[in-house]
Amino acid sequence: MNIIVISTIAMGGLGMFFAIILAITNKKLYVKEDPRIEKVLEALPGVNCGACGNASCHDLAQKIVKGEAEPHDCPVGDSEVTENIANILGIESKEVITKVAIVHCGATEKIRKKRAVYIGGQTCRVADIIGGEISCSYGCFGYGDCVTVCLFDAIEMVEGLPVIDLMKCTGCGQCVEACPRNIISIEDFSKEKLTSTISIACNNPDKGAVVRKICEVGCIGCSLCEKNCEDGSFYMDGMLARIDYSKVYNSEKWDLVIEKCPAKTIKKLGKESKCVCVTHP
Repeated sequence: MNIIVISTIAMGGLGMFFAIILAITNKKLYVKEDPRIEKVLEALPGVNCGACGNASCHDLAQKIVKGEAEPHDCPVGDSEVTENIANILGIESKEVITKVAIVHCGATEKIRKKRAVYIGGQTCRVADIIGGEISCSYGCFGYGDCVTVCLFDAIEMVEGLPVIDLMKCTGCGQCVEACPRNIISIEDFSKEKLTSTISIACNNPDKGAVVRKICEVGCIGCSLCEKNCEDGSFYMDGMLARIDYSKVYNSEKWDLVIEKCPAKTIKKLGKESKCVCVTHP
């Protein structure tokens, strides 16, 4: 019994000794966190989405205070967030460049041509590894991986295609990362264009004859869009038409381009169409 008591007292004593040592060490080595970090953290949206490349909003807040990141580096934060952080740091706020996410596929589930019967996992990632069932190697699978990763319920699948709600989207960019077919892109945009814009609803760079066989709304590379709009708003990237969103929106010319597109690949978008979302770099 005496041995047990002595052992217990000895272990308790050792525990007390090490606890005191740890407490003293912690007090001597403790580095007080800059109070601005907590303030910046409170100013950030706090969704911890990882779109900024950091593990958490707290990590980003630390880097912003240390000067290793900018106040506008939160993709989810808007101009108000940037302004608040700049005020906390006592620096001048830089203008936040607005961007939008655009879907580059117009083939709905009904018109997609299939090459096989697919019975694998019902996710875009799995289907992309196996090959899926649709004939187009660049089109949307329609399984909604982008919907699954969206933290803000800003995407829904309509007729087999993702539809992005402008009012709900925070621009975290997770949908872009989740899409194995790269049919969602982030484009520089100005706020005044949000009510009137268009997109090339195709991501297939193959020749027109090949595209025609597998998709009735795919870009055939005719370059009529480029020819009908001389200001460079439309250009050809190989056989696939592209839009330079830095150009000034010209309603008359862009409407003509839509009208003249033989495959009806160019789609008009706007707030009511819910096909674009605001993001921030």
